[in-house]
Amino acid sequence: MLYFMSDYTEGAHPKLLKKLCAENLVSMPGYGDDAACASAKEKIRAAFHRDDLQICFLTGGTQTNLVVISTMLRRYEAVVAAKTGHVSVHEAGAIEYTGHKVIELEAADGKLDAGVLAAYLETYYADANHEHMPFPGMVYISHPTEYGTLYSRAELDALSAVCRRYEIPLYLDGARLGYGLMAYDTDVGVDDIVRCCDVFYIGGTKVGALCGEALVLTRQNMPAHFLTLIKQQGALLAKGRVLGMQFDALFTDGLYWTISRHAIDMAMALKAAFREKGYPLYIDSPTNQQFVLLTDEQMARLGRDVAFSFWEKPDAEHTVVRFATSWATRPEDVEALKALL
Repeated sequence: MLYFMSDYTEGAHPKLLKKLCAENLVSMPGYGDDAACASAKEKIRAAFHRDDLQICFLTGGTQTNLVVISTMLRRYEAVVAAKTGHVSVHEAGAIEYTGHKVIELEAADGKLDAGVLAAYLETYYADANHEHMPFPGMVYISHPTEYGTLYSRAELDALSAVCRRYEIPLYLDGARLGYGLMAYDTDVGVDDIVRCCDVFYIGGTKVGALCGEALVLTRQNMPAHFLTLIKQQGALLAKGRVLGMQFDALFTDGLYWTISRHAIDMAMALKAAFREKGYPLYIDSPTNQQFVLLTDEQMARLGRDVAFSFWEKPDAEHTVVRFATSWATRPEDVEALKALL
């Protein structure tokens, strides 16, 4: 069976496992107050060219989104997201479970448009009854988006400008940030992420780690007693070293960028194979997620030998499926899939 179901079907990159094993018997304090976490934070600050970044490590993406949104919003505030955003459709109502509404706006190719956002905020505050509505207290985006698409630098700048105008933070979900930053034609780099976003996270779970995400706050804006708030919501790992060691390895000698670029190389080879064999792409994704429109017959035939993800069903005879590559995808896997198409 060939596995293209997601970018976390394998365990972890061998260099992370090696580091975990090498320091397995070294005693360290808990809850992230250890040398490995401290080292990882310094390497992330260096990689993102800012020595004043506030960083902490959380267990997973949903936990990170839940903690960030629930702690940075007041009780009466909501988070604004694209209708297709991860917090809107793929987190089982985790944000609403904290008591905060997700306000959905129409998206184009998975992306939130600054003009649409500005029009919504203008209309909201022009409404004489807005005191009776959930206040828009944060804007959530992901890079890459749920459809593997990317914001341009101009689009990020425009979204950031709207958020500054209305004095609300811009939060970027970076579960697959490495794949976004290492895409072939993107003009967005680490400096743009830090400049435009008030808070973002660097995905580990989907980019080579066993588990874990690195949350980064860019404007000395970490909520008070943040460690307590993380623990209260079940996202604090007692053996914080497990996360710190992994991110320390990921940000040693550019490993995070190298494995992210490998996944992009494999995804572009996949895209070329689909096009060569006449399979229509549902969306033109430049990242490690490729969305293909299959007939029911094609889906059944390929499903006997290939694991992929159901995405949506646009009509009775076709299905959109996702093929995802990762640090572990081998060129021979791509060739094997190509032979089955």
